[in-house]
Amino acid sequence: MVILSPHLDDAVFSCGGLLAARPGATVVTVFAGLPADDVPLTDWDARCGFESARQAMTARREEDARALAALGATPHWLDFLDAQYSRSPSPHELGEALLDTLRTLDDAPVILPMGLFHSDHLLVHEAALWALRRVLVDWPVLLYEDVPYRRLEGLLQQRLQTLAGLGLVATPSDMAIPVADPLKAQAVSEYVSQVRGLGEQGKADLGRPERLWSLAGACGGGDA
Repeated sequence: MVILSPHLDDAVFSCGGLLAARPGATVVTVFAGLPADDVPLTDWDARCGFESARQAMTARREEDARALAALGATPHWLDFLDAQYSRSPSPHELGEALLDTLRTLDDAPVILPMGLFHSDHLLVHEAALWALRRVLVDWPVLLYEDVPYRRLEGLLQQRLQTLAGLGLVATPSDMAIPVADPLKAQAVSEYVSQVRGLGEQGKADLGRPERLWSLAGACGGGDA
């Protein structure tokens, strides 16, 4: 099982129960690159208690490694920079990188974010569809609802409509996921800096049931 995670926490926040139930997964985090020393401190990093962008990403990698170890999962970090630090890659550029990564891992199913909010989430969603529709024709594909953005009204419905417009059908998955798993709670607790910045509503969403959607038609060729 491969889970695509925009940032160093998204897979655990959104799929930690699934990871706990199915140890041995690989989590590919796309925007895990380390900024240069002179990259300015962002508001988010300051809220999370850091003094520099590089310090923030170094600490987040350490948090991610501990969290995934608790779930029996393997981290695979790509070197793209978070949008708050640098120009974002194009969907094609990122899609090519994901294509190379997924060919190397050669595991199924592939689980990607709905891309409900935040430019990095949407970019990973679009680039992953671009990649999957070209090579992995026999792999099952699922989508996870991005925590904490799934709580924003109307975003899920908009994404389902967009997928339908691309000829892709998303239906609720029947994959069993524990409602409250102590291993997920342990893993979430490792992301000390990120939980600090979430706010009360975001923290509450971490405890709500995880939801996956099966995607049909994602691997039939053509542009996503």
